[in-house]
Amino acid sequence: MIPSEKQDEFRVPKRLQGMQKSNIRQIFDSALPGSINFGLGQPDLRTAECIRNEAIRVINEEPLGYTSHAGLPQLREKIVGEYPHLDITADDCIITVGSNEALFCALMTLCEEGDEVMVPNPAFPAYPAINNLADAETVLYRLPKEKGFGFDANEFEKVITDKTRAVIVLSPSNPTGRTLSKEDLQTIAKILEGTGIYAVSDEIYRELYFTDERPASISEFYEKTLVVGGLSKNMSMTGWRMGWLLGVPEAMKKALVVHGYNTVCASTITQKASLAYWTEDGKREEAEAREIYKSRRDLLVKLIDEELGLKAVSPEGAFYSMVDISEIGEEMDIVNKFLENRVITVNGLGFGDEAKGFLRISFCASEDDIREGIKRMKQALSI
Repeated sequence: MIPSEKQDEFRVPKRLQGMQKSNIRQIFDSALPGSINFGLGQPDLRTAECIRNEAIRVINEEPLGYTSHAGLPQLREKIVGEYPHLDITADDCIITVGSNEALFCALMTLCEEGDEVMVPNPAFPAYPAINNLADAETVLYRLPKEKGFGFDANEFEKVITDKTRAVIVLSPSNPTGRTLSKEDLQTIAKILEGTGIYAVSDEIYRELYFTDERPASISEFYEKTLVVGGLSKNMSMTGWRMGWLLGVPEAMKKALVVHGYNTVCASTITQKASLAYWTEDGKREEAEAREIYKSRRDLLVKLIDEELGLKAVSPEGAFYSMVDISEIGEEMDIVNKFLENRVITVNGLGFGDEAKGFLRISFCASEDDIREGIKRMKQALSI
């Protein structure tokens, strides 16, 4: 049989049609050399010293073959120990290649064609993309800008249908830095009770908080929860690809199958080195990083107000703020002005239409760079 010209062309599968690199990466990749990065959620602090030292020891002294698909038992026990309220064991936890793979495993396990997944608006743009790969439809629930991107029970409840399979709960939030209160989470649990809907709780920023207490988890109030977490942000381990997924045992058994065929196992070096997080040094270095980000947050919000005359959300967690630029121009016009003056920011619309008229500013930059970045932004706006 002679193949036709049409058969010889590359065919884009339906699940990939229309998908492209995120706007965050597109903007970052177009930046001029020497730009100050207020764009990526990429910690600029070095990986915690205790992790680095343990990795060196592990490389020199220990065997480094595959672990089990699920990961090192002692590591999974440490992670499950962070959730004593759940009736689960280390068998109900999977070490993943970063939190993105954990999200992928969760949604591929839960969803099939015809299912709907509720996603906050605004939110991390990977959620709709992963839903698409899992053949699920994304349905947005508003975190209203007029409420400072806080939770609204009416907006949440009104988009639930008989097709809703899962809801993504994100706290602290990327892009807003807002945190869901215990009362918010209890309300979500009450709304979901008896529906059979799964909560997928993205807690990758949970240890980066600027309030007196660590943020609560929806898993404390709602049994049908899968928790996504990792050490990428709080321990500056983005390149190490250390994440996890834990939760409802029957779902985790199938998630392990997805994970096993997708990656076999996470890096053995990373897994062994990560055990240092659960030491006195690990917790101390985490607390020090948290204070650094808190100081940067305060400086950034202050300078945006005083130097630019703009209003910025003062986040309770993560390392992002949303800046309202609706009165001074269109998002991409402002983003491009800043790019021309060597400052990277991200337009709000890339995170959902609720963030239209805002920019996301990351404070993964030194205080000196924050001052210089604001100076360049001021120049770009001719203030």
